[in-house]
Amino acid sequence: MSKIHPTAVVDSTARLDASVVVGPWCVIGANSVIGAETELRSHAVVGPNTTIGRRNVIHSFAVVGGDPQDLKYRGEDTALVIGDRNHIREHVSIHRGTGNGGGVTRIGSDNLIMAVAHVAHDCVIGDQTVIANNVMLAGHVHVEDFVNIGGAAGIHHFARVGTCSFVGAMARCSKDVPPFMVVEGNPAEVRKHNDVAMRRRGYTEDDVEAMRTAFKQLFLKKGGGMLDKVTALRSSYPDSKPIEILCAMVLEAGTGVNGRALESQRSDDKRASRLHSESLTGPQGSDPSAGRA
Repeated sequence: MSKIHPTAVVDSTARLDASVVVGPWCVIGANSVIGAETELRSHAVVGPNTTIGRRNVIHSFAVVGGDPQDLKYRGEDTALVIGDRNHIREHVSIHRGTGNGGGVTRIGSDNLIMAVAHVAHDCVIGDQTVIANNVMLAGHVHVEDFVNIGGAAGIHHFARVGTCSFVGAMARCSKDVPPFMVVEGNPAEVRKHNDVAMRRRGYTEDDVEAMRTAFKQLFLKKGGGMLDKVTALRSSYPDSKPIEILCAMVLEAGTGVNGRALESQRSDDKRASRLHSESLTGPQGSDPSAGRA
């Protein structure tokens, strides 16, 4: 039997491994699945259709699997999938997906999501990330592996945060964050290459030096188009995997919407959004773009 405190409320359709620990006053919603050795501290809430892997710790007052904050959401069945060994701290909110956004919010494994951070609908977070206090991820954001996001940073909807990047505290990221780079500011700008993360992840000194050159060529050098800069960089480092990852993402961001590659793939039903807005406010003064974050 799972170790469920008598004050907890667990839906009859939820499936919990026998080793799961559920603390006082927790709530677990319908059709949720919780894997071995996961612990829910007091007052944690797991919404419906939420799958949580092994050895996670969900701290007090966190809400994982809540309804998406999107006016286009109509109550359709959507899901949240969380991997293994994540630490989700106090008052974190992670919402399920939406019907027109793929339907699933995904969190990988070995992540630390600190207190009061928000992960919105349809986000995808990779493995071994650190997301600090009060970070705000808008809808459809993709955070790749080994990313570190500083406190109170805000990531625009449909933005990508590339692998091994660092986002400074209180940065406003309205565009894709290039992999292996450090961004800071409002709006966020590339400040340097992330040599610290590269060394921690086992990249060679040649890789680090190549990324130093890439930073100078792509983000410091004045004049010339980005395509020409990328072409020259690829020619200089034809066998460098991190350089190719960087070049590919920079080009994809440039062909996206306002520097966000994923936004060119969005499939909003604008008519449905408009009709829903009119049902709330009437046709006069309604805002058809409401709720798209």
